[in-house]
Amino acid sequence: MAPSRNRMQPLVALSALRRLIANPQRTDEVFSVIRALSGPALENAYTRFATTETGRKILAEDTNLLDTLLDRKQLSQHGPNTLAHHYLNFVTTENITADGLVEASEDSELQDLKGGIHLFGCRQRDMHDLWHTMTQYGTDELGEVCLLAFTYAQTRNRGVGVICLTGCFKLAKFYGTGVFAAAWRAYKDGKRAAWLPAQDWEALLSQPIAEVRRALQIKEPDNYRELRAEFAVAS
Repeated sequence: MAPSRNRMQPLVALSALRRLIANPQRTDEVFSVIRALSGPALENAYTRFATTETGRKILAEDTNLLDTLLDRKQLSQHGPNTLAHHYLNFVTTENITADGLVEASEDSELQDLKGGIHLFGCRQRDMHDLWHTMTQYGTDELGEVCLLAFTYAQTRNRGVGVICLTGCFKLAKFYGTGVFAAAWRAYKDGKRAAWLPAQDWEALLSQPIAEVRRALQIKEPDNYRELRAEFAVAS
């Protein structure tokens, strides 16, 4: 009998984690760790999503967030203070594309899913850079660790938590214990914020980003900024 997809696989996660530590550029190993340790996190989130008004609408209309995020011409037509404008500025500055995570996660659990849960899983993956934009955590290593802490609070995915903790210990060699404080603050902010997986991002993209942040209770990343500024001066 094939093992349940929800069964934890700590040895698989440990092997992938060792490969990731040896070569941090292997982003595919991130998905391997998450897949091995996620347990029922995705199913639980999908069940919650499907009970929300936005979730029911997205599932009924089979809305693909990636299509919206890839349409840069349409996104560019929104005003300068909108979420769409800030998102475009982020991905352009960082030289990334909305489908970059799709390539990195080609061998992830999402490939085995069907129907609504597949739509939701892909949607949750594709939100990553929107969450960067909303939280203002950068794509530097400290920013990614903080976003992982925020994401763990939102998703309760143990794999995400392990990757975050591993990143904290790695960065502590440079930032000291301040990295743990920054990640803890990000985690608490993630707990206090509205549940982002159930938001109508297609509609929010046209709204002023300050209003969206306020409505979703997303705080300024003060600890992250202060730590980066402190070590920028020190270096």
